[in-house]
Amino acid sequence: MEQDKNFLGTEPVGKLLFRLALPTVTAQIINMLYNIVDRMYIGHIPENGALALTGVGVCLPLIMVVSAFAALVGNGGAPRASIAMGQKDGEKAEKILGNCFFLQIIISLVLTVILLIFHRDMLLAFGASENTIGYASGYMRIYALGTIFVQLTLGMNMFITAQGFAKTGMLSVLIGAVCNIILDPIFIFAFGMGVEGAALATILSQGVSCLWVLRFLFGNKSFLKIRRENLRLQKAIILPCLALGVSTFVMQASESVISVCFNSSLLKYGGDIAVGAMTILSSVMQFAMLPLQGLGQGAQPIISYNYGAGNTARVRQAFWLLLRVSLIFSTLVWLLAMCAPQLFAGMFTSDPELLAFSQTALRIYMAVICLFGIQIACQMTFTSIGNAKASIIVAVMRKFVLLLPLIYLMPVIFPDNQTMAVYMAEPVADTLAITFTCVLFRFQFRKALQKMEVPVAQSK
Repeated sequence: MEQDKNFLGTEPVGKLLFRLALPTVTAQIINMLYNIVDRMYIGHIPENGALALTGVGVCLPLIMVVSAFAALVGNGGAPRASIAMGQKDGEKAEKILGNCFFLQIIISLVLTVILLIFHRDMLLAFGASENTIGYASGYMRIYALGTIFVQLTLGMNMFITAQGFAKTGMLSVLIGAVCNIILDPIFIFAFGMGVEGAALATILSQGVSCLWVLRFLFGNKSFLKIRRENLRLQKAIILPCLALGVSTFVMQASESVISVCFNSSLLKYGGDIAVGAMTILSSVMQFAMLPLQGLGQGAQPIISYNYGAGNTARVRQAFWLLLRVSLIFSTLVWLLAMCAPQLFAGMFTSDPELLAFSQTALRIYMAVICLFGIQIACQMTFTSIGNAKASIIVAVMRKFVLLLPLIYLMPVIFPDNQTMAVYMAEPVADTLAITFTCVLFRFQFRKALQKMEVPVAQSK
């Protein structure tokens, strides 16, 4: 058993990354189905499919906030637990797990109450129109009831992957996704529930995944277990986790803010069709981003464990391998989006006007996605080595300093086609953000490795 616990520090890095990343990438792709399968079915509802799709798209900011809180705790706690395991401190790793589990329950209950009371007002503020608010409110009212399932599934599953159980983590998501794919057409079409049926299918499926995750973490197969004595929140344990998770929280929560800004601007310049297209574009962006995040999550236990163990060579090797693979994937997605945008758009709508509009917008919106492998690899490595400050800076720079102002500036700079200028804000911001990230990472990564080598040299 002891040898099994040390495999993150002994197996060849390439083999290990493939072993861990394949299930995590698969899990992210499957997780993506929770959102896009709903939209695919909803977009093809007879007569009202386009409006229903737009309505559900307006719910995305709120859904992103729920996921962001799961990432705040899970993405902050899981790397800390991996680092503790690398330092042979299993007791501390289990305290991190227990504290994060209890905190997620508290956050889930608070979010549920807020969403049930204020969801309609928030949806109207987020870009819902008189034509779409009924669909948006119907979906969100039911989705809010399953907040605790979403929180615990997403957040606690990260602790399964952080221990090296990538296949188990993948199964956690796969079970729920299969349930969702089966239940969606039953509730939406057979029972005639429409968008409410899609929301009900989603939360029931997440509930099944949640039971699977908790069963594993309370069971004997997990190296780290949820224990009653570790459920009392301790500042010394939970605050460093939250500090590290803030960058991922900002990155995901800012997607909510950015989505609101996009929707409000697009509604102003292009109407419901432009907002509907944004739903499709954000879904395609998820297709690119989630597998990249899966690659980063596969590399995270390797980098974190070896960083904790003081093995600079394996940390460096894991990063460069992650960077190469991430760039290859992001380039392939870019080629597909540029050459065949109709394949993506056609998955979500059969409306001819929305289909034609979305194809043009997609090429603009994803113009530099080929470079995004660099951004994700650097940002995930910052998180993996516990550099909370750099992670936060990178996340804030891309979203708030660059993209947010550009959403409003681009239509002023290009007044002849203001709707497409709004979409253009994304590639412009990405280009600037990736340049900034590369410069910051070069100095911070080198500094972190040198800091590791000092105590190792002294111990000799």
